[in-house]
Amino acid sequence: MGSAPSVFYIGEVTETYFDGATAQPPHPAAKDAYAAALSEGWAGPGRLYTLGRRSRMLLEAARQSAASSLGVAPDEVTFTSSGTQAVQAGVLGVIAARSEPDAFAYSAVEHSSVLHAARWHERRGGAAVEIPVDRFGRVDADPLVETGEAAAVAVQSANHEVGTRQPIAAIAAGLGGVPLVCDAAASLPWEPVPEGWSVLAASARKWGGLAGCGILVVRKGTRWRNPFPGEDSSPQEAIGEVDVPAAVAAAASLRAVAAEREELAKRARELTERIREHIAATIPEVELPGDPADRLPHIVTFSCLGVDGEVLLTELNRAGFAVSSGSACASTRLRPSHVLQAMGVLSHGNVRVSLHRETTEAEVDRFLEVLPGVVEGIRRLS
Repeated sequence: MGSAPSVFYIGEVTETYFDGATAQPPHPAAKDAYAAALSEGWAGPGRLYTLGRRSRMLLEAARQSAASSLGVAPDEVTFTSSGTQAVQAGVLGVIAARSEPDAFAYSAVEHSSVLHAARWHERRGGAAVEIPVDRFGRVDADPLVETGEAAAVAVQSANHEVGTRQPIAAIAAGLGGVPLVCDAAASLPWEPVPEGWSVLAASARKWGGLAGCGILVVRKGTRWRNPFPGEDSSPQEAIGEVDVPAAVAAAASLRAVAAEREELAKRARELTERIREHIAATIPEVELPGDPADRLPHIVTFSCLGVDGEVLLTELNRAGFAVSSGSACASTRLRPSHVLQAMGVLSHGNVRVSLHRETTEAEVDRFLEVLPGVVEGIRRLS
């Protein structure tokens, strides 16, 4: 990771950012691309006048760049307004394209966007089947053994809370042609996505693009139909007009991240191994859920017995560290994590530390100095 410290100044408070799994700081490539595209790409790309055509050219160039980074065809790529929109359009569009069966199967540790899509599908008369996971948070390589026939199956490439990778290629091989929708938001900044998926969704802010931009990829041969009101001829027309400068920034930062992620992943894994070892050695009654080896390189989650997650989050923030607590996709409500509950592990008093490309050894060392005392102090007061 770069040598620049990931310290942010908010008023007189110095805060070290350890929530890279939610959003990475904007990549320099994203900033430069956005600034350049903002002056040329603000007009509607669907218009025939010169400004509209300029926006359209920028959008097509961004689509080609993103496709190259993902190893897909440009016409398979659609920019969306968020990762959530990409996931839900992918899931519901595949289901809508199949008359029957209408069952939707998904892993119990999916992001909340998938869970919401499942509930929405049920309210419209469809069936939804939750695929259980093991104690590491991994699904069986052949989920249809449990679920039977399905219109679509959703399994993330790796978990956003504990980092456990899913066996995407093996799952796809066992589906017998059933479309596999893969939420790759957590893994895409750090490693290529395994083969076998039919639909891919991701969020630009996870790799240093801007918030308000996602990517949906529907592979050729995968039937997709717009599940929402609007055009139905292609995902691009169904989604409608997008923020062209944000799409340009997303494509530029994805290209930059893809070129450097092998080195960044190696560095991040070294730091998270240090965190895992130190926590296990210095904090009593602590659990480190997720696969200790087959996992994303930048995420460490730990749960402390007898410690309230909201209090721990507050005290770490007071000490100058921005981390996540509770469910990573519902942290503003600090609910117990549905991911940890599905795994059957301790779901209270949990903290997710997730690094980004500029995290330094000194920041990690300072966190590890402070953490045991914070946990001990909370337990003593309890």
